[in-house]
Amino acid sequence: MILIPARYASSRFPAKVLAPIDGVPMVVRTARAVMEVDEVVVATDDARIAKVCEKGGVRWVMTHGKHRSGTDRINEAATRLGLGDDEIVLNVQADEPFIEPEVVASLKELVQRHRKEERTLLCSLYKPITKEAARDPNLVKVVTDESGYALYFSRSPIPYDRDGGFDGYKGHLGLYGFTRKALERFCTLPPSPLEEIEKLEQLRALSHGFSIAMAEVRTQSFGIDTPEDLERALNKVKGKK
Repeated sequence: MILIPARYASSRFPAKVLAPIDGVPMVVRTARAVMEVDEVVVATDDARIAKVCEKGGVRWVMTHGKHRSGTDRINEAATRLGLGDDEIVLNVQADEPFIEPEVVASLKELVQRHRKEERTLLCSLYKPITKEAARDPNLVKVVTDESGYALYFSRSPIPYDRDGGFDGYKGHLGLYGFTRKALERFCTLPPSPLEEIEKLEQLRALSHGFSIAMAEVRTQSFGIDTPEDLERALNKVKGKK
């Protein structure tokens, strides 16, 4: 199942998930983009978001408004929906209206491959990015080991390019895949200092000694974190007409 956490009071860009893109609210557009991959449910804390989902033909579930992260929100949603321990849960961000279904399908396949590994708590994806893009703190970077597991995530450009010739930066995509049992386990872990410093919840898993399996994908999608990102999205839609 695909669960999309969608809260109204985003700290950087309030109500962004309701912003219309080509006449369709962002959260509805995101949900429709991935419906061919699996069943989709929006997990929200606000009646306004629920209302646009209802109107747009998207299933939703109400959660409380005190969650620290989107992952904690989908954990509550998974409980309310009665998902079994072995069910695959994909966390797709509501601010990814251009996410390609094949990218989400790749994440689902990655979880299938790693679901029996006790220490692999979750799976995620990255895309190749330029050195210039790596300088953007809104674009999270990841470094991986030789087996494809994450070593660290940061808002800073990593790895540090001491000699100036490195061009293999990896931009993390904010999509996560779990089994229901692993999702619940993740949410029982206490927040870690690194998670608090970087404001990156995935560091909680690494800080507590768990693994995150990663895979490379090609995508033209981008998250909408700022009003400038929204303007870019609107220009992208205009360009296709």
